[in-house]
Amino acid sequence: MLKKLLSGVTAAACACSMVLMPGSDVVKSVPAAADAPDSYHDDWLHVNENAEVVDMYGNPVWMTGVNWFGYNVGSQVFDGVWSANMHNCLDIIADHGFNLLRVPMSTEIILQWKNHEPDPILKVNPYENPELVKTFDENGTPIEYMYSFDIWNKAVEWCRENGVKIMMDIHCATTNAAGHNYPLWYDDNYSTDDWLEALSWFCEQYKDDDTVIAIDLKNEPHGKPEEGKFAKWDDSTDLNNWKYAAERGAMACLEQNPNLLIMIEGIECYPDFARGADWTTPAVDYAHYGEPSKVFGAWWGGNLRGVKDNPVDIGKYNSQIVYSPHDYGPLVYEQSWFHLEGKKPNYTSYKFDTQSLLDEYWYDAWAYLVEEHRYPLLMGEWGGFVDEVNDPSGANTQWLTLLRDYMKEKRIHHTFWCFNENSSDTGGLMYDNFQKWDDEKYEFVKPSLWQDENGKFISLDHKVKLGKAGNGISLSDYYSGSHEVEPITVTADYGDANCDGKVDIADAVLIRQYLADPKKHALTEAGKANADCADSGKGITEADALAIEMVVVGKIKTTDLPTT
Repeated sequence: MLKKLLSGVTAAACACSMVLMPGSDVVKSVPAAADAPDSYHDDWLHVNENAEVVDMYGNPVWMTGVNWFGYNVGSQVFDGVWSANMHNCLDIIADHGFNLLRVPMSTEIILQWKNHEPDPILKVNPYENPELVKTFDENGTPIEYMYSFDIWNKAVEWCRENGVKIMMDIHCATTNAAGHNYPLWYDDNYSTDDWLEALSWFCEQYKDDDTVIAIDLKNEPHGKPEEGKFAKWDDSTDLNNWKYAAERGAMACLEQNPNLLIMIEGIECYPDFARGADWTTPAVDYAHYGEPSKVFGAWWGGNLRGVKDNPVDIGKYNSQIVYSPHDYGPLVYEQSWFHLEGKKPNYTSYKFDTQSLLDEYWYDAWAYLVEEHRYPLLMGEWGGFVDEVNDPSGANTQWLTLLRDYMKEKRIHHTFWCFNENSSDTGGLMYDNFQKWDDEKYEFVKPSLWQDENGKFISLDHKVKLGKAGNGISLSDYYSGSHEVEPITVTADYGDANCDGKVDIADAVLIRQYLADPKKHALTEAGKANADCADSGKGITEADALAIEMVVVGKIKTTDLPTT
């Protein structure tokens, strides 16, 4: 266990404090409070060499948040503000321990704000939200509402007061309740350049406000090759190449604010190149119906297989990348890995557990990125029904339980779907027209929220405690105590330097390339552990490559690694 101490932010009398870095005996100097950034610039987050998201002092953090949509669907505000007080709703989110708010938006609404175009509609109940009305007449009838962008900035202000950070998500190009069904980041109304313009403008607006700490570049890129419009992932500059677009989108953001975390989702379909598939291979091949598909399918935005061979590369900003899949249960779609029998929702049987989900879907689609310590993950959407009425068989609840516990174990960041009650296939944390809180669902989600050993919810803000209910603490509160932090442990699969699941000559070649130029031919943390297979513990040397070659020619077995 690793003890970590942070005092530079809160102890003005201390000229310098020392922080023990993860997995190391090296201490890092922390600036004195007088030299620290101000409260609008001290909470930016970054990714370290262990694929952990850390604060400016190198302390690991855990983003555990919730989604609240509305800006993407045409309400011009969060849904529910038509009946509930927006400020109170944000207080509720903070008081229940969510330290990050993912806010779906559209390219259209951001460009509307940039160009100061009037609101086409504004779904605000003025009597529940008088602070969002500019003027009333003498009879108390609203005459003029605040502009939707000004209302949004009130939300940013109230999140800041509550110690809640914000991640803006481009959910769709054109504002539409069904906009997420369109597969790409551009459509007939808004181009890729429009999307880049929206990202750039939004990030410039909040470059001096660390309430907005992250950008989700595009919600759920998807589509199948046979559908005509689909997202792909390769090293091309094709218009529909999401990897290439994500690099451009990330740069549009980071050129305005280099401190933002950039969330990059996956796609839907990825070809099985080993079986001769390519980007023209149909996901559903009716000419060979009944045979195993040559395309790996996934939830929309959930397929990150392409990262293994073609990771997003934004140069000096790579330390800001977090990959962000989505995952759902059988009540959203009856995927093969759930092994369901019977009709929805009254399944007569289902057969899946954590290991089967990893084997059949999770690992190759996205979990390998954390299992092999390549990149951090943020599960941008996960959620669903857990009550007996909507989930009588318990299949959905079992999936949610397994995913929740796996994310806790691996410290996967996440934003639960959702605060809204009006998500038809999942439900939300509110009900009765946004007037009541769903305690049953919340008690299910609560164990996955970042808490200290006393059950206090931990903010991502160094100075502001999370919420106003007295059950939250600030990040400095947490690290100024003697809190034990689980270090990342790497289980070695000796010889597999490139982490592709096998030991072959490619591993020996990679080790020699790494020894010649470790920056150009970098190894992941898991790869380093695997490569140290001769005299393990003495570091990576030529002897490791020779040991692998002995395996390749059959002189020793992989089970003989590490050699001594």
